Amino acid sequence: MHHWLLLSIVVAVLVGMLLPLQALLNARVGALTQGALFASFLSFAVGTLALALVLLVTRTPLPTMRTLTSLPPWLWCGGLIGAVFVFCGTLLVPRLGAAGMICLIVAGQLAGSLLLDHYGVLAQPRPVDAVRLAGAVLVGIGALLVVRPWQAG
Repeated sequence: MHHWLLLSIVVAVLVGMLLPLQALLNARVGALTQGALFASFLSFAVGTLALALVLLVTRTPLPTMRTLTSLPPWLWCGGLIGAVFVFCGTLLVPRLGAAGMICLIVAGQLAGSLLLDHYGVLAQPRPVDAVRLAGAVLVGIGALLVVRPWQAG
């Protein structure tokens, strides 16, 4: 296996391990302050400040206002989707637990990713085949086994 691929896999797994912690921290902030919406705002504010600092330290050139205003409006949805993700995670982790929420989100991410890949949304198409579909079904089954909705009550 190529070293960069292995490093990429390790980094992806480590970042993935941080997501439930982020949701738990945000949920605690929400419980101790004004709720999930404020906690999500605070999370984004801290993240924005951290990224601004990294931009300054690395002296990354910023795009011109002309470049920014020429972007198609739908490209700005990435930030909106991130805000929805953080808000929903903050809201749902107390109800589903960190493991349940992350499992369901991963199942949703996989289903959405397969559709986006299959139809080549913003990239080359990567058709869904039986093996990829079986993997997605197994992830869905795994999420259900973690959440156990049949035991809710």
